[in-house]
Amino acid sequence: MQQNGKVYLVGAGLGDINYLTIKGKQLLTQAEVLVYDALVDNQLVNLVSDRCLKLDVGKRGGKVSTPQAEINRLLVSYCLQGKQVVRLKSGDPFIFGRAVPEIEALQAAGCAWEVIPGISSAIAAPLLAGIPLTEKDLSRCFAVLSGHQPDMLDWEALARIDTLVILMGGRSLAEIVNTLQDYGRCSDEPIAIIKNCSYSEQQIFRGTLTDIVEKTRSIALSPAVIIIGKVVTLADRFKQSPSSHAPLTGKTILITRSAKQSSKFRYLLQQQGANVLEMPALEITPPSSWTDLDRAIANLASFDWLILTSANGVNYFCDRLVTQGKDVRTLAGIKIAVVGKKTAATLQQKNLQPDFIPPDFVADSLVANFPEELTQKKILFPRVETGGREVLVKELTAKGAEVVEVAAYQSGCPQKIDSNIWQALEQKQINIITFASSKTVRNFVQLVKQELNNRDRITLQSILDNVCIASIGPQTSKTCQELFGRVDIEAKEYTLEGLTQAIVNNIM
Repeated sequence: MQQNGKVYLVGAGLGDINYLTIKGKQLLTQAEVLVYDALVDNQLVNLVSDRCLKLDVGKRGGKVSTPQAEINRLLVSYCLQGKQVVRLKSGDPFIFGRAVPEIEALQAAGCAWEVIPGISSAIAAPLLAGIPLTEKDLSRCFAVLSGHQPDMLDWEALARIDTLVILMGGRSLAEIVNTLQDYGRCSDEPIAIIKNCSYSEQQIFRGTLTDIVEKTRSIALSPAVIIIGKVVTLADRFKQSPSSHAPLTGKTILITRSAKQSSKFRYLLQQQGANVLEMPALEITPPSSWTDLDRAIANLASFDWLILTSANGVNYFCDRLVTQGKDVRTLAGIKIAVVGKKTAATLQQKNLQPDFIPPDFVADSLVANFPEELTQKKILFPRVETGGREVLVKELTAKGAEVVEVAAYQSGCPQKIDSNIWQALEQKQINIITFASSKTVRNFVQLVKQELNNRDRITLQSILDNVCIASIGPQTSKTCQELFGRVDIEAKEYTLEGLTQAIVNNIM
């Protein structure tokens, strides 16, 4: 019997993953089909599983976009196929989110649906800029409007409202301020424009109806929220600046990471005041064949130890265990050794406790500190299919162990570098680049050189001039030395927390 499908219209909020609702996050991790908008942050898109079908239907001003009728058809079609569909909308689905035609289409087709609220930039952008939308002496009411088609609005009525909040109004700014003055709004009325709300690169432009157009003439005001009213003057008193004295304030840091990596490192750096950009430099996928892993799982009782050296290894091994009709209880008679704090934490999330974690969380100390004699011990080692270090296997074998290596996952290089990241590199906007593995170093170089093939007089060295290179540990540093000729920061503790602290210590 086919499972009943359902469509969830989820508000993505402001874009930054920290402002996504808990229910929204849960639904994203369970989605089988994701249909998402243009302004939705890649961090949110990356929350879905590898098996989820992702469909970008974003409406971009001035560019070809997916017709609303086609979006409606996609939602209905996948729901009727029994899929759990997340329609991810920026902000809140019911505030200029075009949710009504989609719900009507779902209702007409007899599809189940549910709307999940999101934090609207109309409310949050003023707050994050220190602008109260209501205040007993300056603003007894406010109105939220779209600036997309200003000629369709009743400006005579709007001009009398204390505070106006305008979304999608960047292109129409000149028309909006002129029309308000035509209908009696004072020319010295304060106005604020908040660009990239909630992100560390948030910008605020302030002026009056008379001078704001000239002040922002050369600036692309999208995405932005416009606030007009006397409450704008309160921003100086209530502006939030929690990270103004943080050590990494004013620094832009590029994280090279797996496409599915959690945002933990981003959060750690942002807590220290950094502006963080993320560049997927690894793509984690299933192995070319499950045969060897399945055979090992079928004979788990023959192994003495299971060694896991990455969170990816933990996830793919445990997922395959379930696929083969088993669960973690099957591992009751096997001891588990893990390398890395993140690997240990991922294992614990699977309700498993490691029996051995080597000092400093590194593979190089695993054999030297192994808790028992390795002679005649049979060890299962699920690992990356190609490109992994061979030292660990050689050392275990030299100690008399029988090591059975099986491919649990594969890691590759993305097809191309994100255009926004390349622009930031080219325009010297990045202060620090972090690397958490040798593969991310090699793939970063491959992606950059791919871009350099189309450009004259630009080299890898010139791209990295005055850019600090930060490494998570000795092996990654060795690869940085090989490919860059240098490494500027190396973590003393080979974890994301350790790398964060090393960067802070270096800057201070």
